[in-house]
Amino acid sequence: MGKQLKFREDGTFKILQFTDLHIGEGAEKDEKTIALMKRLIAEEQPDFIVHTGDHIWSHASEDPIPNFRLAISPAVESGIPFASIFGNHDAEVNVTRQQLLDILLEQENCLTQPGPEEISGLGNFLLTVHGSKEDDEKLGMYFLDSGIEAAKEIGGYEWIHTDQVAWYLSASRQITKKHGAPLPSLAFFHIPIPEYETSLIRGRAVGHKFEKVCCPDLNSGLFTAMLDQGDVFATFCGHDHDNDFIGWLHGIQLCYGRVTGYNTYGRLQRGARIIELQEGSREFRTYLHLDDGTIVPSHARSCLFYSQAMEIMIQ
Repeated sequence: MGKQLKFREDGTFKILQFTDLHIGEGAEKDEKTIALMKRLIAEEQPDFIVHTGDHIWSHASEDPIPNFRLAISPAVESGIPFASIFGNHDAEVNVTRQQLLDILLEQENCLTQPGPEEISGLGNFLLTVHGSKEDDEKLGMYFLDSGIEAAKEIGGYEWIHTDQVAWYLSASRQITKKHGAPLPSLAFFHIPIPEYETSLIRGRAVGHKFEKVCCPDLNSGLFTAMLDQGDVFATFCGHDHDNDFIGWLHGIQLCYGRVTGYNTYGRLQRGARIIELQEGSREFRTYLHLDDGTIVPSHARSCLFYSQAMEIMIQ
């Protein structure tokens, strides 16, 4: 396990989100992905790195383990604390999630945890960030395994199960009781929850939407639980390579990362999402850092939604 996470002396904390690397027998494309990751880590100097799933194409190789080691190598070599959650392609064939988790647990700077054995998924856990000047928790980060595919009779993608939601509620209530108030928190998972789509219809959004929101057909109530608890103010996912929008719904910001990997589909330029937090505040700054060096802000500004083009244009 790595060192304790803390806000910097100036009260800031920077997270670098990589998503959908899809490393796997892509040779030149994989090399390009790894080079991009190393450069963004060097330029951004984050306090914490998050991989939100689909590190590899597990079906692209008879032995996906070397590909997984390659996918996490930029974070491992940086020495910066990092955490990973699994996506739907990480362990489809030729490897298990447990094998991949064992690799993560070998790394000194990896903070990923197995999570409770009795609930669905692997890698449901909570991390906290301590204050800059006092040893007290100032920020929570929930990591949830969003699964792979739903049963055939249901179809579509798996959902965050009700026992996982119950685990979140229990953890949230415990830490709320400990602090006497909800601890401002973020949540990370791979597959978007249905409210990402709802935010386009009933809320507001900024960014790009070039494909449908590939969320589960079933809604297990995670968003409602977070709303009731009052701690999670933003969520971050990946999965949909041609979406990078942020939706606002009932006070919670629903954020996509930016696809990082070259060995996969997608019209958006590769890059990563940066999340900058301020100690004691629920407001945060986020932007996309693209491969060509462009910085794309993601502020809550007015936007236009074109239903035919399926694009949300930043103005």
